[in-house]
Order: sequence, then structure tokens, then C-alpha cells
Amino acid sequence: MKGVDCHYVGLKPSTSSKFSCVKTAIRVPSPRLFVVRASEKHDGPIKKLGLSDAECEAAVVAGNVPEAPPVPPKPAAPAGTPVVPSYPLSRRPRRNRKSPVLRAAFQETQISPANFVYPLFIHEGEEDTPIGAMPGCYRLGWRHGLVEEVAKARDVGVNSVVLFPKVPDALKSPIGEESYNDNGLVPRTIRLLKDKYPDLVIYTDVALDPYNSDGHDGIVREDGVIMNDETTYQLCKQAVSQARAGADVVSPSDMMDGRVGAIREALDAEGFQHVSIMSYTAKFASSFYGPFREALDSNPRFGDKKTYQMNPANYREALVETHEDESEGADILLVKPGLPYLDIIRLLRDNSSLPIAAYQVSGEYSMIKAGGVLKMIDEEKVMMESLMCLRRAGADIILTYFALQAARCLCGEKSLSN
Repeated sequence: MKGVDCHYVGLKPSTSSKFSCVKTAIRVPSPRLFVVRASEKHDGPIKKLGLSDAECEAAVVAGNVPEAPPVPPKPAAPAGTPVVPSYPLSRRPRRNRKSPVLRAAFQETQISPANFVYPLFIHEGEEDTPIGAMPGCYRLGWRHGLVEEVAKARDVGVNSVVLFPKVPDALKSPIGEESYNDNGLVPRTIRLLKDKYPDLVIYTDVALDPYNSDGHDGIVREDGVIMNDETTYQLCKQAVSQARAGADVVSPSDMMDGRVGAIREALDAEGFQHVSIMSYTAKFASSFYGPFREALDSNPRFGDKKTYQMNPANYREALVETHEDESEGADILLVKPGLPYLDIIRLLRDNSSLPIAAYQVSGEYSMIKAGGVLKMIDEEKVMMESLMCLRRAGADIILTYFALQAARCLCGEKSLSN
């Protein structure tokens, strides 16, 4: 039909799509309709037609349906792909994974900086001292470097820290009296941080190994036996001293029997009913702790810690510890290490209504760092996957040396090494 323009009425065509021009005349019932020629480009916003809803509906009823981009062609399969009939599957789980938006919508486990507790090493010095076995970690000067590191963490949403002191050898003793010195390194640091950041949540470590000249978590008898009840007595004084300084959560990591109940009673007797207890409920005698002991110079002077920390081969024993800690008044239950003990995290999650914590320990951190340096893995992706796995297993909070780095990733910042 010569002399008839090919055109459509209504929507702006996609600049990336080609439209087939059908050789038919389109009747335009009203000069007010917006006509766009297929050959024209309209990069700006499409002007409204100024029609009422009734007029738009009438145009459609009359057959003047606005054009939309054509249905895209079916993508071609590679040459040689076998032609097979579609399987009669009523359920195809891949449908819910086919796009980033759908994957995000159906993600079962979420993680945020609020889930992280940042372990920080402190010492009496002015300068920050790098820890050889833990790339990116330092013994922080309690008055300067620590405050700066906490500020960085808070900037990306990490507002919980746990403190680990490197105590001068001259202050260590067989019974660890320095652990409950109200003017010791940890109480001084707590007071400083609370003065600077009143809403910062401060967890503390309750154990004798940083203060014990033998390097053990308890008082050592002359025959090498770790004394339980006598150690617990010292731990109670340590917990009260930390609470007095302003600690929000005291965390007995020693694995002495009955220490949670004794600490709860001691705290309550001193008026610290508001201070929580995070018990290291299932702390295993693991080989993943090596870099941590270098950081604090707290290796046992003899023997090992297998008479009080759990056997890595045991599973049901974690339930015994869980029931005891719950009955004694624990507020949070912790599993240590983290990733190698996902089954234990899930066990506690399924058998307790209390919050569950997981400690991604120094050995886990250092292995990921080393693998990244050697280009054997993508450090950032493995870091985030490992943290998500701990959450998926049931951990509400994660103690991790990656807290700052991971929070920056979650906040969309470029990963930075410290």
C-alpha cells in the first residue's frame, strides 16, 4: 500500500530493539493520540498523552493497542546439543535461583555487622605491635591504637568488642592475682572505652591463662593437676572486677566445672545483675589456637589443656555442658573453634533457646589470610562464605578477627587490610 506510513501508537520503542513494520494502515481515532514513527529516536522521557483513563481504555477497545517491545527470541543452544523431550518434573528448584534478585529474595540466612564481635589484643605499650602469625592483627596500645580501631569498627556497624590482654611477665604468678586487679590493663581499658563510647558493648575474657605464670587456665598443683574449685574462686573475683569497670558481658573461657553458677552468684551479690555471662560452653582442645597463644604469649609452660577443654572427637558431651551452663544461669552459649565445629553449633542451636555464639579462631583466620596471600583462594569471598556458614549453622553472633574487614564488605566499601 503505497503512500501509507508505517507507525505504531503509544509506548516508546527500546533503542536496542528492531521492530518489524507491518504494511497496514492504522486508524487514529483522535489527533490527541501520541504517534511515534518506528524510525525515530526518542532518548528523552516520553510525553504523557493527556488522556483520561476512559479515553485510554476506549482506544484499546477500538483496537489501537500500544505496542510493546517484541518478545525476545529463544537463545540458541551450542551446536551439537542433544534434542531431548522436557523431563516431566513438577519441581525444579533451579527456578528460584535463576536471577540475583530471586536468589536474594529467597536467601534463608542473613548476616550483618551487628552479628560480629571484634576480638582485640591489647598491651601496655604506646605502639601497635604486629602479630606475626596473624597478618593484619596487632597488639594495640590501650590508650591510642585500641581507641582508633574501635572507631573504625563503629563506623561500619561493629559495636561489640572482646578484649584480650598481653600481660607483662613480671605480673604473672601461679595463682594469677593480677586478673582481678581493679587498676589492671583490662579494667583500665574498659573504663577508657566506656568513657569514649558509652554504648559500646564490651565482652571480656574470664580465665587465668594470660595472668598465670604456668600458662594454664587454672591454678596448677605441684603434681600438674589443674585445680577446679580454687580456680573458680579466682575467676569470680576477676569477673566482678571487670563488671565493676563497666563490662557488659563477662565470658568464662576456662572450662572449669561449675564456674558459670559461681560467677553468676558473685556478680549478683555485688549488684551486677545486669551483667551478662557468655559461657564458652563447648570449647575444644583444638590445634587451631596457635596464633592466638603467640599473640598473648600464653602457651602452657608444660603439658596441654586436655584435662579441662573438650575432646575434639566428642559430640554428645557438648549437650552435657549445655545443660549445665543453662541451669547455672548462662545468657549466651559459645562454641570454639567455629568452622570445624559446625555440627556442634547446630547441636546447641537445636537444643537451647539461648543465643548461640561461635568463635572463628586465630587458626581459621590465619589459614584464610595465608591462602589469600598465596593466591590459592579468593580471600574476601572465602572470608564471607565462612562467616555465612557459621550463621547458617545457628550462630547468632560471631567472634571473628575479620569483623572490620567483613563489615566493610557488607557496607559496600572496598576491602582494606589493616
